[in-house]
Amino acid sequence: MKKILCFGDSNTFGFNPENGTRFNKESRWSGILASLLFPEYEIIEEGMNNRTGFFKNPEGLKQSGGEYLSVFLQNHGKFDICILSVGTNDAQIFYSLDEAAAEKGLKNLISIVKNANTDVIIVPPVKITEDLLHSGFSAMFDKNSIQKIQRIFPVFEKVAKNNNCFYFDFNKFVQPSKYDGIHYTKESHRIIAENFAGFIAENIK
Repeated sequence: MKKILCFGDSNTFGFNPENGTRFNKESRWSGILASLLFPEYEIIEEGMNNRTGFFKNPEGLKQSGGEYLSVFLQNHGKFDICILSVGTNDAQIFYSLDEAAAEKGLKNLISIVKNANTDVIIVPPVKITEDLLHSGFSAMFDKNSIQKIQRIFPVFEKVAKNNNCFYFDFNKFVQPSKYDGIHYTKESHRIIAENFAGFIAENIK
């Protein structure tokens, strides 16, 4: 059985925008993906609320994706595929996210995974909406955060292509919820998982 690591932020963790709880394994995309791909693949879920990908996070090591990924891989052995789904939290007001920072940070994550001889699937950030500005996350994100995502978004596909990685964009299938403008609903998680399963079956040999 091949192993897939889902390394991401709160949408990989399964944050429920309606009430702040965590969707159960049968409702979050990485958990649904596990059931759809079984028995060919085993899914290891490693989502973390507020995880950044490119900047050191004051909340700690596990929230600092660029530092924690290598630690996780050292402690958990070999994976056949690593799904990298970070970058949204780097658009917070606390970080100076631009195209250069996104490219450098993404290349760092890819290098860490490639050193473990693992295929990489890049998932770009959520295209956050202005609903975020009226949510409980308004102290972390502002209008400039929305613009940051728009500016750095093309970097993800470019870096994926230039570094022989796969690229899978959730934004083609779903939008963030109206509750907070950044997290996906239960229904969206199902749509993501079903499309992702088809992508993996078609592209990963």
